[in-house]
Amino acid sequence: MPVFQAAWTFYLNNPALVINGLALFYALSGSWLLLATQIRASRQTSLLVTSPAASEITLAPATLRINRMFNSVGFACLGLALLLSLISTQV
Repeated sequence: MPVFQAAWTFYLNNPALVINGLALFYALSGSWLLLATQIRASRQTSLLVTSPAASEITLAPATLRINRMFNSVGFACLGLALLLSLISTQV
């Protein structure tokens, strides 16, 4: 049996399990993105604090925008994971 045919048969027999697997993928991706962004931001601020001219140096606006975008994408992934998990209970 070809691989795609086996996967399609599995999907037809267990749609809730497949949707939950997709929700798990999105949840792991979103949580990893949020965690990596928080670690990146804490490293940036610790570098600013330890620099000799800490009062004169601030984070660049582009860095703040990128952190905000990564956070919003991470939360969107977690929201999508929650939505898919709720949908899988209805299937």
